[in-house]
Amino acid sequence: MKRVRVIVDGRVQGVGFRYFVADGAKQHNIKGHVRNLPDGRVEIDAEGESENLHHFLSVCKQGPAHSQIDAFMVSDAPVFGFERFRLRT
Repeated sequence: MKRVRVIVDGRVQGVGFRYFVADGAKQHNIKGHVRNLPDGRVEIDAEGESENLHHFLSVCKQGPAHSQIDAFMVSDAPVFGFERFRLRT
């Protein structure tokens, strides 16, 4: 089990990015959350098996059709034990 926190910068708010991430989390059995930050970035807090997490992050880096990702910063975090993946505001 591994947990990462990701900050995504670019055109990632108002383009369905959080829903795109949540769908990817469901597909890859990832738990945690995604939320918009006040400065226009998006934060992803995700945990799962290493291989699933790797594939999930690859999907997130692509983003939905109208997004533009300028920076994708990943940092490791201690495992929390999330029970599901959810959208936060």
